[in-house]
Amino acid sequence: MTRVLRAERREPVSGETRSAVVFLHGYGANGADLLGLADPLGEHLPDTLFIAPDAPEACAGAPMGFQWFPIPWIDNSSEEESERGMMQAVQDLNSFLDALMVDEDLLPEQVVLFGFSQGTMMALHVAPRREDAVAGIVAFSGRLLSPEGLKDEVVVRPPVLLVHGDADDVVPPQSLPEAAQALQDAGWTDVYAHIMKGTAHGIAPDGLSVALAFMRDKLGL
Repeated sequence: MTRVLRAERREPVSGETRSAVVFLHGYGANGADLLGLADPLGEHLPDTLFIAPDAPEACAGAPMGFQWFPIPWIDNSSEEESERGMMQAVQDLNSFLDALMVDEDLLPEQVVLFGFSQGTMMALHVAPRREDAVAGIVAFSGRLLSPEGLKDEVVVRPPVLLVHGDADDVVPPQSLPEAAQALQDAGWTDVYAHIMKGTAHGIAPDGLSVALAFMRDKLGL
């Protein structure tokens, strides 16, 4: 049984929805944490709805925040609990995306998944296993989970932009080339990467500019 994800949204500047960016937040945060990015992005994506669901579980390590799944080395959960939580969150996110496209009358190629940290892990896991490819995945400061299974489980190969700070002390910067290699090994030809110099676990202006250009290109704007 899937859980309904509560989401905050920013309507398109133009008043007409022709595309959507789905923000997937990191561990211990909430949808509002990334929704503020709609302000600098919206003027360049005027027909785009920005929507940011809260992850489905309350976060033990951050009482006011949410998690997509438990992280054993942070919250002392077991590997089994973590994997079970992730698989449930995958179903929840798929149901959310399905409903979004029906409610907003959007095709998959009009939707971008924009993840940060644990949200990136979700985006990189969910999007390749969906029936139809989204327009693209913007993957900030995360990593590709279970890369060994991707080659056998991939259904579609949407374009991917990997962005990481070279001073990230939460998710190692090496996660970027590891993800890029695993994607290429699984047949991706449309993978881009950007390193944010001097940036820790966050989103720097140069990274956001690259993400904007990627989204405009993949949405055909």
